[in-house]
Amino acid sequence: MEDFEDVLLSQRGSVGFIVLNRPKALNSITFDMVTCIQSALTKWEADPGIKAVVIEGAGDRAFCAGGDVIAVSKAGQAQDPLSREFFQAEYRLNRAIHLYSKPYIAFLDGITMGGGVGLSVHGNCRIVTERTVFAMPETGIGLFPDVGGSHFLSRCPGQVGLYLGLTGARLGAADMLSIGLADHYMPASARESFFSALEAVDWSAGSPGDIVRACAAQHVAKAEASALDALRGQIDEIFSDGSMEDILARLRADGGDIAQTILKHLSTKSPTLLKVTLVQLRRGAQQDFDANMQMEYRMVRHALRAGSDFHEGVRALLIDKDKSPHWAPDTVEAVQDADVEAFFQRPLEGDLQF
Repeated sequence: MEDFEDVLLSQRGSVGFIVLNRPKALNSITFDMVTCIQSALTKWEADPGIKAVVIEGAGDRAFCAGGDVIAVSKAGQAQDPLSREFFQAEYRLNRAIHLYSKPYIAFLDGITMGGGVGLSVHGNCRIVTERTVFAMPETGIGLFPDVGGSHFLSRCPGQVGLYLGLTGARLGAADMLSIGLADHYMPASARESFFSALEAVDWSAGSPGDIVRACAAQHVAKAEASALDALRGQIDEIFSDGSMEDILARLRADGGDIAQTILKHLSTKSPTLLKVTLVQLRRGAQQDFDANMQMEYRMVRHALRAGSDFHEGVRALLIDKDKSPHWAPDTVEAVQDADVEAFFQRPLEGDLQF
């Protein structure tokens, strides 16, 4: 199968391997990478000789740190079709992974954020290591937790998903296992042994899913205790209900170290996108996967409009790197309900089609 420099494709035994190969860019994904992965998954799903698929990132720093949002922002401001086509392709790939009929093994060794989460968390075998760092930090660049965040964050236990989506808080391997965003903990040093075992396995011994689970079980280890577990009660209380203003009021009234840390995180985010994300995740909990992805496409089309917080956030954090975005409006209280609801309106070119 053909590959190209940024995505390496290979077959070992009856397993297809995908390697995201932009280690200097923390394996952030581009439009061409998305289309290459989609093509490989489609071909391998139809190939009876392929029993499972593995996806990993090159290097030892990241699985995938997200999408190439600088390119997307520039395209959006120039009204380049890439700004639309990238998200159409990416969201369709997220859906393909969610529905994949064969074991889809994501080896999350290192930074796994944003678009990298979309390439992994929807799969049916998510392996984390001692180097895994998970986050959905989109509100910090004037966006929302997309790539299916409406689905997987809204289905985390209690209010953890809302906390993660609003704050962009980082999780380790044990935290991901605790809230159901990962399936197995495996030391990074076990990677090659595990892959070699998959290559040599007798696939006639049972169902592919059972075989992969049994193979993984021979290489797993016990993760350290989850730091997130100790915060769950307080998170549930703070983020349980009400408006964004209500959540901020509870945090201010709390006065404790944890509440102050959360307030500090939220103070750096786009006020508009905080309110938008709150609505997104509450609606997401009531919708199926396809409806969530269509909602997110509506939202991202609005987020890409000229003069949006997204373009300002990308400028401040990723281009000029002054880390001083000028959000408009610059307070949660100044964000109007109509401004929030505009994100959920059908775009002129129509909804995302599958």
